Amino acid sequence: MINITGGCHCGEVTFEASIDPKKVLICHCSDCQKLSGSTFRSVVMSAANGVTFTKGEAKEYIKVAESGNKRAQGFCSNCGSGLYATSVEKTNRVYGIRVGIVDQRNELIPHCQIWHRSAVPWLNKLNSLPTFETVPTQ
Repeated sequence: MINITGGCHCGEVTFEASIDPKKVLICHCSDCQKLSGSTFRSVVMSAANGVTFTKGEAKEYIKVAESGNKRAQGFCSNCGSGLYATSVEKTNRVYGIRVGIVDQRNELIPHCQIWHRSAVPWLNKLNSLPTFETVPTQ
């Protein structure tokens, strides 16, 4: 287990967490696509009760996932940053922390992809697209 830190875009919610760096994954489910506003979401799983909020608190929205499980989706009520998904129970929570809000995100390398049946078909073509260090000039 290692410790990580992170927070929302506006800084109103910050946290510390204990995670297993081997439990980093990419989720392609339609819920992650819609909730993130992107084509997939990268997640790292916390230890049970492994998240401590050091500033502010998340607002939670309860969603029934495609799996049929009720999931609490945590986000910042000010800036809307997605923070985590977890069980609706308040004890022994394991958090699926959104990698994009983690300060150490460059070290969190995914080990698997789930719900791949929902992956957008062009995803495997990303490496063939031109890249730019910043916004390209005209």
